[in-house]
Amino acid sequence: MRIAIDLTPSIQGHAGIGRYAEELAQALWATCPPDEQLVVFYTDSQRRKPNAPFDKLPVTALSLPNKQWRLGTLLAHWMRLSQDRLVGQPDIFWATDHLLPFFSRTASVFTLYDLSFKLFPHVHTLLNRWFLDLMMPRFVQAADAVIVISESTQRDAMTYYQIKPDKIHVVYGGVNAHFRPIDALQKLDAVRQAYRLPDHFLLYVGVIEPRKNLPTLFDAFKLATLPNVKLVIAGKKGWLYDEALARVQELGLEQDVIFTGYVPDDDLPALYSLAEAFVFPSLYEGLGLPVLEAMACGAPTICSDVSSLPEVAGNAALLVAPTNVRGWAEAMTGLTQNASLRADLRERGLRQAAHFTWETAAHQMREVYRELYAHRP
Repeated sequence: MRIAIDLTPSIQGHAGIGRYAEELAQALWATCPPDEQLVVFYTDSQRRKPNAPFDKLPVTALSLPNKQWRLGTLLAHWMRLSQDRLVGQPDIFWATDHLLPFFSRTASVFTLYDLSFKLFPHVHTLLNRWFLDLMMPRFVQAADAVIVISESTQRDAMTYYQIKPDKIHVVYGGVNAHFRPIDALQKLDAVRQAYRLPDHFLLYVGVIEPRKNLPTLFDAFKLATLPNVKLVIAGKKGWLYDEALARVQELGLEQDVIFTGYVPDDDLPALYSLAEAFVFPSLYEGLGLPVLEAMACGAPTICSDVSSLPEVAGNAALLVAPTNVRGWAEAMTGLTQNASLRADLRERGLRQAAHFTWETAAHQMREVYRELYAHRP
């Protein structure tokens, strides 16, 4: 069984879906049986190379810009032009980038991460929303199996696309063993100095984009009673981020909100471990990996009470409506002032995060592959 994995979101450094695709692909590689061959497919106009261990696998790479590849796939679906040869003619193709080539012979597994473009269209660029609105129904119809990353996404997908129940499968993400509490003072001090972190801070990790709802977080931070506590925003700028940055200036929080920019994975566990608490006010998440990773590192967590986040957090986090500014202010104030509550959430979070593993996800994906392979024409 020859399985092609689309590593485009990993190669191009897309935050959430890139991590999901790469982590799950690594778990599939680590547990690969003798009767299975994994191969890599990706598109990248900058001709970047896969990270280990994927650099040792057969690779089919297209040096196309994203818009050109999307347009070519759109035309292939409309004109029914086979793209099997372009991806190396595998038995099964796992589509990880919200894009499914048109196949005449290859079986396909399509991962649908979320439907934010439907539920929150204003947080997407016009061109991206147009493409997904037009093509997503075709992708989920053409795929032989659809993977969703939470029950919340499954409900949304069934509502909008009426996918047959036996075609859709929930495969949660996991937590890499790399994410664990860090108590080595040398590592903690090095990360604190590298990012000029204060002694006490609340932490957000993620891309700066409208769906993450950072203006509400800034409003709540201004309202909260947090003496000597700063707010650290760790993540790169995504798109339509001007409103979030402007809100910091409007509120006069330039000295209290620290933007670190992108933080590499090697530093994230120490960053989580240093934080008084992790805050994640997102309007909508297909899964919410940062919540799992924060809890796995022992960070007491406050997150939104919508979409998949209650599934991920369980009883291990404080849940607040994403637009409830006063509720967020009260949660941040209460948690920073209550050491016993922080200790309790830390222990609950460690137990909750341990339930999500990439090995489990790989086992579930492999079952989908084998079912498709067994019933191939």
